[in-house]
Amino acid sequence: MCGIIGYTGQMDALKVLLNGLEQLEYRGYDSAGIALLSSSSDRLLVKKAGPVATLKETCQTLDVESHCGIGHTRWATHGGVNDVNAHPHVAGKVTLIHNGIIENYHNLIERFGFQDSLVSETDTEVAAKLFDYYYHGDPVEAIRKTIRELTGAYAFCILFEDIPDQIFCVRNVSPMVAAHIDGSSFVASDVTAIIPYTNRYFVIPEYQIVTLRQDGISVEDLEGNPREPEMLEVSWNVEAAKKNGFPHYMLKEIHEQPEALRNTILPRLRDGLPDFEEDGIPDDLFRNCDKVAIVACGTAMYAGMVGKALMEPLLKIPVSVNIASEYRYESPLIDEHTLVIVISQSGETIDTLAALRLSRKYGAKVLSIVNVKGSTIARESDYVFYTHAGPEIAVASTKAYMVQLASLYLIGCRMAMVRGNFDREEASQFISRLSASVPAVEKVLAKKDKIKTAASLLAKAQDAFFVGRGLDYAFSLEGSLKLKEISYIHAEAYAAGELKHGTIALIEEHTPVIAVATQDHIYGKTLSNVREVRARGAFVILITKCGAEVPEDVCDLHFSVPVTYDQFTVFPVAVILQLLAYYTSDMKGLNVDKPRNLAKSVTVE
Repeated sequence: MCGIIGYTGQMDALKVLLNGLEQLEYRGYDSAGIALLSSSSDRLLVKKAGPVATLKETCQTLDVESHCGIGHTRWATHGGVNDVNAHPHVAGKVTLIHNGIIENYHNLIERFGFQDSLVSETDTEVAAKLFDYYYHGDPVEAIRKTIRELTGAYAFCILFEDIPDQIFCVRNVSPMVAAHIDGSSFVASDVTAIIPYTNRYFVIPEYQIVTLRQDGISVEDLEGNPREPEMLEVSWNVEAAKKNGFPHYMLKEIHEQPEALRNTILPRLRDGLPDFEEDGIPDDLFRNCDKVAIVACGTAMYAGMVGKALMEPLLKIPVSVNIASEYRYESPLIDEHTLVIVISQSGETIDTLAALRLSRKYGAKVLSIVNVKGSTIARESDYVFYTHAGPEIAVASTKAYMVQLASLYLIGCRMAMVRGNFDREEASQFISRLSASVPAVEKVLAKKDKIKTAASLLAKAQDAFFVGRGLDYAFSLEGSLKLKEISYIHAEAYAAGELKHGTIALIEEHTPVIAVATQDHIYGKTLSNVREVRARGAFVILITKCGAEVPEDVCDLHFSVPVTYDQFTVFPVAVILQLLAYYTSDMKGLNVDKPRNLAKSVTVE
């Protein structure tokens, strides 16, 4: 949450900052601001509530020459959305932008007597005051003293007015990356902001002070010892982060799913079987566990629900799915014989990171499924299973969910082989069916116009309900989340058999019900539940496999997915549910890529 960009070098800093903020706006779009320093130590500060476009319009009238500055796009945590609370914040000679939450800022206000001098409602301004309090000409010493006082998560970029060509950075938990090329140094909360200039970067280590200059970047620990950061390389280029003719990033990313699936699955196949040698994941990890705990948030957690429904009957061991924000404050029943699988697209989700650290404290081995190389979760896990989705810009996750599913299916198959639940022939058959899911996804994408018609009916609704049994219920959870987060329609998913235990009281005339019925062994049971809601006036959209017998009176609209085996219908079904949500939001005239109150990477509690 919140986007950070900093630049010092030979280029026009204003242009670099505004371009970077546009790339980072999916991380927060309540307000935006920039601060520029010139060689004469003059400081220019501009910040506006609203999208980056508002800030950019304001900056068009500026006549300024600067080669050093910082910029920020905000997702509000402390204080309302207005110009004053927008970043950067200024205190004396210090100008500061911040991602994270300072938990003890009230205490700091009291201890240091800042009450009468604060102009905003933010924890960030308190941090700026503290940096300025400790600054007496030595920026590194001021940073050391300040962060010793802070409790919470933070990524700071700091300008000191009397050092007009340098940027100082330090972080704890909240992500930040840096890069240098040809007389230019960059810092950002996400590589998407620096990829137009270079594909080589490093993740700023926690509790290390980074200084950006035109001629390079230096890193030192809190004791002043120089450190050499690990350089990483982005495998995609700037074109991958553009819309490429699509009206929204979300629609583009939905269409990128077949390629993302191939990129995640195919490199891990050897002789038609899953092989993780290149990932450095040993078979003993799977052989020596007696239970699996999947930990994640939001969409990633719903991918985990599908993983549980697949893996538990396959492996014949307990598989739990845990909400990371709850798990981190519990006493989980895990030990050295537990395999903990944490899932996070960004690899920076704060609750998931805390759950990872707790799991390792209990002695469990942690395997992470992440999309971002070098992310904090990736670096702190025992083993990493990288998805290869490329950049995902839309706040509502689509292709990340798809490759997380594929990763869990590959892991489940490999575990079944190692543990003797699959022989080679069974594993090969499983992988063949998984691979066949990719063309199934492509066939659904080719029929998106019919789905668009259904969305025109959903767009008028206030409520919608998703129902299914078994794996279909697990699919429905993510479908309901997609609809609610981008269309603002109240949507919930229920196990179809539970309707009679309370939920059916909510069904009235024309209430939309999206019923997923792709599991052969419970197909008849699901149809019976569908009839129950239809008898009470619900408008039913039914999703089945091709060839399924569908009585004329059981639904109002019917979608079918290409014939595939029950375990693998999630892939084409997910596309239908994603497109339903997308077109519903678009028809309502909403901002599909940037839904209200949400941000892409959740790096605060």
